[in-house]
Amino acid sequence: MAYTKSPRPYDREYRKQKERDEREERNERQRARRAMDKKGKDANKNGKADKREGKDIAHKKPLSKGGTNKNGVTVQSRKRNRAAGGALSKGKTTRKT
Repeated sequence: MAYTKSPRPYDREYRKQKERDEREERNERQRARRAMDKKGKDANKNGKADKREGKDIAHKKPLSKGGTNKNGVTVQSRKRNRAAGGALSKGKTTRKT
């Protein structure tokens, strides 16, 4: 949503994030990506590890279930990582008539 007539309420957005505990999980994801990029090989020098390009860093124990980077991370395709536990992983539903 674009704020065209009023300034964007950054402080309100930040407070909402803290209420929902989003910030810590986001930081945990960023730390995992940075660690992977730091120890991985980067042949094309774009700042991302080659094995991570086009992929997600997946936590073995999801952050939403109390996991951390210490529980382990792995590289997965975006589709597989984002479908885990989401609407895509439940399959199709059929309606009873």
